[in-house]
Amino acid sequence: HCHTHRYPLSTTATSEPEELPLPSEKPQHEKHRTESPASEAPLVRAVLGELKVSSVTPSSVQLQWTVPEGSFDSFMLQYRDAQGQPQALPIDGGSRSVTMPELSPSHRYRFHLYGLRGRKKIDHVSTEAVTGEGEPSEEALPSEDPQQEKPKTEFLISEAVLTRAVLGVLKVSSVTHSSVQLQWTVPEGSFDSFMLQYRDAQGQPQAMPIDGGSRSVMVPGLSPSHWYRFHLCGLQGRKKIDRVSTEVMTEEPEELPQPTEEPQHEKHQTEAAPARGVLEELRVSSVTPSSVQLQWTVPKGYFDSFTLQYWDAQGQPQAMPIDGRSRSVTVP
Repeated sequence: HCHTHRYPLSTTATSEPEELPLPSEKPQHEKHRTESPASEAPLVRAVLGELKVSSVTPSSVQLQWTVPEGSFDSFMLQYRDAQGQPQALPIDGGSRSVTMPELSPSHRYRFHLYGLRGRKKIDHVSTEAVTGEGEPSEEALPSEDPQQEKPKTEFLISEAVLTRAVLGVLKVSSVTHSSVQLQWTVPEGSFDSFMLQYRDAQGQPQAMPIDGGSRSVMVPGLSPSHWYRFHLCGLQGRKKIDRVSTEVMTEEPEELPQPTEEPQHEKHQTEAAPARGVLEELRVSSVTPSSVQLQWTVPKGYFDSFTLQYWDAQGQPQAMPIDGRSRSVTVP
C-alpha cells in the first residue's frame, strides 16, 4: 500500500534583502519591476497558465498549473498561514503541481505562484482555496469512520478529475551495482504525483515522492547483488488511483578506477559515443542560510534523469533524484 509522506513546510529565509515580498504588499509596482528587466535576459517570454486547486483535505491543498509559453528555472509559492505569517516554498522548474501540507482545517488560503528565471520574477498567478472540515494533520484510519471520511475525499477527487488515469508498464531501463533507473507511461488520463515504494537491503520500507509530470526516476543508494521489488503508485490528490510493480537485481559490486589510472581510455569512451548527453557547468544561482539553488545546461543530447550527490553537515552522503527535463534544483 502507498502512504504519502508529508514534509514540514519551512519558510525560506534569505541572506540578503532580496527576499520575495508577498504579493499583497505592492502588486502593481511588483509586476512592473519584474517584467521589464526580465525581458533583457530570455529570448522568449515565459507565461504561467491558470493556477488551479485539484484537491483539498482538512490539512492540505493540491495545486496545479501549466506553462503555455516558454519555461522557468524555478517557481516560488507564497501564502500566509492560519496565524497570518508569510510562508514561501521554492519549487523546481520542471514541476507542474505541488501539495501544501500542514494546513489548518476550515481556513481560507490565498496562494501566489511566481515563475522565476534566476532570481527574477517573470510572471505570477494566484488562487484561493478553503481547507475541509475535520482534524488538521491525522488521516482517519479505515476503522475510525469510513462512511464519513471516504465519500468526502472521493467527491473532491471526482470533481477535479473527469477522466480516469491509468499507469502503463513499469520497466527497468538501466541497472548498476548501486542504482536502478525505472521508466513508465501514462496511456490514459494524468496523475498529480507518483509514489515509488520498495524495501532496502535491510528490509526497511522506503518511499520516494515523484512529480506528476515525470516518466522516469533514478533510485540511488542501493546495495549490490540484491533483489528489489518496486511499486509505483499513481496519485490524484492523496488518493491512490493505480499501481504497477517490477522486480530487478542490482549488479555485482565494482571497483571504480581512479581518474589518474587510464585517462586515455576514458577519453576514447567519450569520443566513441557522440550521441550521449553532455552536461555543462553546474552553477550556484542563489543561496540562503538553509538552501542552495543550482542550475545547469545540457548543450548536447539528453539525460533520462539526474542524481545530485553531496555530503551533509554531519558528513553523511546524500543523493537527490531529479527529473531529466529539469535544469535547476533547490536543495533545502
